[in-house]
Amino acid sequence: MSDRSSSRPASSALFEPSLPWGAPRPFLSKDVVAQVATERWQRDAYFRLRRDIFEREQGLFSDSDVDAEDAHATPIVALSQLAGMPDEVVGVVRVYRSEGDTWYGGRLGVADRYRRVGAVGGALIHTAVCTAHAYGCTLFLATVQERNVRYFEHYAFRPLRRVDIQGRPHQLMQADLSSFPPCPKAAALLATSRSTRAA
Repeated sequence: MSDRSSSRPASSALFEPSLPWGAPRPFLSKDVVAQVATERWQRDAYFRLRRDIFEREQGLFSDSDVDAEDAHATPIVALSQLAGMPDEVVGVVRVYRSEGDTWYGGRLGVADRYRRVGAVGGALIHTAVCTAHAYGCTLFLATVQERNVRYFEHYAFRPLRRVDIQGRPHQLMQADLSSFPPCPKAAALLATSRSTRAA
């Protein structure tokens, strides 16, 4: 003898009168702006998202992805906008000076649910290189995971050689700076920072 309850449609057991069309999907803003992280909450969220991506999701680091370069790196964030105001950090990248006027970009990542929203990664790449260019960069390099090389080639990068990072294959890539004019906002931030230190 069968249990009549087992013949009921599964959806009837899950129906919630207060949500007749089901649970709402998480809000995804299509308005995303990449910029240098200037506020404390942005920097805190920048490091949280890095941990989520590079430690927990990809397992590249068993302890922490923070290294010596973070002491002088410029953090850049992609911010989703809500009613024209910054709402959430949904992407990250950093740039830092290496030797002379050579700069590196790295730790590029996008929050999982925003990987389906177009151009977040591209906005981060563009802002990263344009920011470094505004800071005096004459050679911009990045270590890129092999699976992302073609993506970076789309943004005017060319591969130089293979390098291994944390035991995983990467390509050292160079940006064509002629495709990335100096960022006016970054130049203004740099000028403000210099005048503050001089005061």
